[in-house]
Amino acid sequence: MFYNHLKGHIEALLFASGNPVTVDKFSQMLEIDAAHVGLLLAELKQEMAAAERGLTVVEVAGGYQMCTKPELAPIIEKLVDTQEARLSMAAMETLSIVAFKQPVTKQEMENIRGVKVDGVVATLVERGLIKEVGRKDAIGRPILYGTTPEFLKCFGLKDLSELPNLSEFMGLEQAEGE
Repeated sequence: MFYNHLKGHIEALLFASGNPVTVDKFSQMLEIDAAHVGLLLAELKQEMAAAERGLTVVEVAGGYQMCTKPELAPIIEKLVDTQEARLSMAAMETLSIVAFKQPVTKQEMENIRGVKVDGVVATLVERGLIKEVGRKDAIGRPILYGTTPEFLKCFGLKDLSELPNLSEFMGLEQAEGE
């Protein structure tokens, strides 16, 4: 077919949209006749029907949408079960304190934040973003916390030296406050 090179365009549009796209909309975007769009969609559906492919094109709600194949639902459920939830603002604040001040105790975190951090620290430890790194040589020998390799991975850092320089931000804050 003359428009075969546009199959990739249709696939990309379906992927990027996430919602059903009508034949007319494809026709307008690709500047080709709607009949040719229909043929390209049919070919794309047939190619994606191959057993080794994980996606398919389905006709829904007056348009076409890219979806995972129904038989792959069990593996998709595993992904959903393992996806991390977002961190709360309190967790991000506490994590920042640990990252920049480590090793640091809960008491030191609480002094900086002005609130208790027990629950937030437990959440960060559970998610593997911080860990116990020792004990402070002080009365009661409080636990010291530091970041983990998982923290570096989550934030795309090679090591802690890639953290932004706090003094730059402190100067920026003072300039904004004037």
